[in-house]
Amino acid sequence: MACGDSEVDLWTIPLIALNMKVRKELGLYLNPRTAVAADWASVAEVMDFSYLEIKNMEASKNPTSTVLEDWQARCPDATVGKLLSILENVERTDIVESLRPAIDDNVRRYLKKKTEPPLQVPEVDSCYPRTPERGITLEDDPEGAPELFDAFICYCQSDFTFVHEMIQQLEQTDYRLKLCVFDRDVLPGSCVWTITSELIEKRCKRMVVVISDEYLDSDACDFQTKFALSLCPGARNKRLIPVVYKSMKKPFPSILRFLTVCDYTRPCTQAWFWIRLARALSLP
Repeated sequence: MACGDSEVDLWTIPLIALNMKVRKELGLYLNPRTAVAADWASVAEVMDFSYLEIKNMEASKNPTSTVLEDWQARCPDATVGKLLSILENVERTDIVESLRPAIDDNVRRYLKKKTEPPLQVPEVDSCYPRTPERGITLEDDPEGAPELFDAFICYCQSDFTFVHEMIQQLEQTDYRLKLCVFDRDVLPGSCVWTITSELIEKRCKRMVVVISDEYLDSDACDFQTKFALSLCPGARNKRLIPVVYKSMKKPFPSILRFLTVCDYTRPCTQAWFWIRLARALSLP
């Protein structure tokens, strides 16, 4: 299956290429439950979601979005081409025909962004140029190896007190782990998204996600989590470790529900919390 006006193979384009507008329009087609046309549940079934998983998705305000995000997180070959093939398989060619121009436009934008060279700005002084490889954290040596970490900590500002406790328990004890805490370790003056991606992908072995109600409203945490998941579909190498340290009113993020959680809210397991987390972060 090729892109409408090019030879691009859509089976090679990851699902992340589809923007929020296209995903929302997919929901407008698939969210309504009707007896005359396949809906989101039919799509989820073809994607190999279990009966219980599909029943749980019914509670979502936008089940189509939930299906796409979960499929993208757990399936290494979740591509635009495969999604279109599934829609055709459930006889929703009407969706394919209606959204194909927008999908092709998304693919073109995605490929263009991937091939565009980074913006180059002339040097105006004798300082070392900052590159994605060095000069972005406090302990970076501009002439040596970049600073590496055991884990990147994904958190929102309202959870910073717990992050401080995490630093005390994991760095300042016999565990001697090295955590990447953005507000402490990253030098100012760099592009947030570029630096975050560099740290998560190349500098940190794992990522600890501090889950809270405030986390669910954070665009930065959402980006960091989805980027990390895209590096390890299905969490095969245990790269992400969700942590819950206080009770929540909002539902646990569906995109992380297939991962084992380190829960600090249960009094009966608090004694083992830091030991389990430290051991997980110490793995090679």
